[in-house]
Amino acid sequence: MASPTVKSILILGGARSGKSRYAQKLAEASGKMPVLIATAAAGDDEMAERIEKHRAERSAHWRVVEEQIDLAGALVREAAADRVLVVDCLTLWLSNLMCAAKEADAAVSGLVAVLARLDGPVIFVTNEVGLGIVPNSKLGRAFRDAQGRLNQSLAAACEIVLFVTAGLPLQLKPSALALRL
Repeated sequence: MASPTVKSILILGGARSGKSRYAQKLAEASGKMPVLIATAAAGDDEMAERIEKHRAERSAHWRVVEEQIDLAGALVREAAADRVLVVDCLTLWLSNLMCAAKEADAAVSGLVAVLARLDGPVIFVTNEVGLGIVPNSKLGRAFRDAQGRLNQSLAAACEIVLFVTAGLPLQLKPSALALRL
């Protein structure tokens, strides 16, 4: 019997943890056409260089869609049974929403709502920002809190959740153990 097709994966990790590379490998191993939904905007030379480095690491058969705000709409437009979507990354998307004074919680709810309707699989990449020190600014704390809510919402909605550190994945969901107290 064939194993069921996975429709949604959330990959969490810290900066430079290997999460984007891991998502790329999963997408390329799927046998489907990989589509990157890039949420980054090149606001300065350093960010443009980072974007170019990511571009160079992908093979030429990737389709790239740039979408900084309407992520749910991009997913609906790009999803297909013969494609695998990689959203890289939710953290930049959230930052874009907050900088544009958009209602982040409503956008996250909209994103979660379209997830079940997608025609093909999607892999989300996001940063775990809650493991460090408490930010010293109101905006920093608001962002950290919103990122935590975003990650929790997507983790609840996705079938598989992985935490990547040092390039190594740790499966968080589904859990190998069912704890009973």
